[in-house]
Amino acid sequence: MLENVAVVLMDGGHAFELGVVCEVFGIDRSEQGLPVYDFAVVGVGASPVHLHNGMDVTTPHGIDRLEEADLIAVPAGCDFPERAEYPPELLRALRGAVERGGRVLSVCSGAFVLGAAGLLDGRSCTTHWRHTEALERRFPLARVEADVLYVDDGPVITSAGTAAGIDACLHLVRQEQGSAVANGIARRMVVPPHREGGQAQYVDRPLPRGQCDTVGAVLTWMERHLDREVTVEELATRAHMSPRTFARRFQQETGTTPYRWLLGQRVLLARELLEGTDETMDAIAARAGFGSAATLRHHFVQWVGTTPQSYRRTFRDPVPARSA
Repeated sequence: MLENVAVVLMDGGHAFELGVVCEVFGIDRSEQGLPVYDFAVVGVGASPVHLHNGMDVTTPHGIDRLEEADLIAVPAGCDFPERAEYPPELLRALRGAVERGGRVLSVCSGAFVLGAAGLLDGRSCTTHWRHTEALERRFPLARVEADVLYVDDGPVITSAGTAAGIDACLHLVRQEQGSAVANGIARRMVVPPHREGGQAQYVDRPLPRGQCDTVGAVLTWMERHLDREVTVEELATRAHMSPRTFARRFQQETGTTPYRWLLGQRVLLARELLEGTDETMDAIAARAGFGSAATLRHHFVQWVGTTPQSYRRTFRDPVPARSA
């Protein structure tokens, strides 16, 4: 049963990610019939704890408080992906929580702390999309899922960037105490109890362009003619190469195939049109080179993890709020 929750605070921690955990588990909502958690903010190291945004926080609890927690949450920190080591007593406490049947949860780059404790080895996990490659390099035994909002793998829950911590916390509440409790907390927070899709919809560009010395001109042409059907043979002719040489050079310089690079740019254009225009799905599909709304939807879901309609609802320029 989820009753006792502790959130760990270290120098360099982020206030928002700390606030996410405090908001879900640290507020008395008993007047609504919702559970009250035995909640504590635990400072690790010297007091006060210096947060990334310049605030100093004094906590009444030391690391011994973690020994009684059913859940230990680890928020993000500004240099967690690069930090060489973490307090050994914290890593022991995290491992001890899992060994006694408790759970641990990370928000954003807090996953690197769980990895340093050895808790990601052999498990699926995630972090902010900017740090997924670093997480893979640092903890090669972890199975990093780059596109999701959160991952629940047994006693270890990891979430993507910032607000995805809300999704992970509400998921845990829903799992342990049911949908009614999770929905009640979400209503008080004025957030959806569950979001569609994954963090792929928040990544700036599907594929980086990189250093393209010999195919750069062809890439520029492809970007300007996304609505046209093209073949590798046509692209190779434009690059004054044989199709085989062009395909090899393209892979070397972009890290992917011509087809997949083109598909990524078409998805990017579709995202921009969904965000900034009122065009119909058929019109967007035609401009982006997908041909039909059905084909657009198929590829959009594969790349972004949500439907074009849902993406437009999330990212469309907001309607101005009504004045009182």
